[in-house]
Amino acid sequence: MANHASAAKRARQSEKKRVENKYYAKTARSAVRKLRATTEKEQAAGMLPQVTSMLDKLVKKNVIHKNKASNLKSGLHKHVKDL
Repeated sequence: MANHASAAKRARQSEKKRVENKYYAKTARSAVRKLRATTEKEQAAGMLPQVTSMLDKLVKKNVIHKNKASNLKSGLHKHVKDL
């Protein structure tokens, strides 16, 4: 257990952020999966900016690495282009 009040507070804050980050990461992963499963070009092209924005926000919050987001976005753009 924490020996100082500040350490206890930090533990509470970390747990709260962990749960929040987990939610946003899971939501983004689901959106990526949904976009990859899409077979209609118009629908996929409409979803692409939203998914890209989600990934960029995860990078900004240090939930995922910027290179991972870049690789995901590149693959999604290729998928939409090939439809």
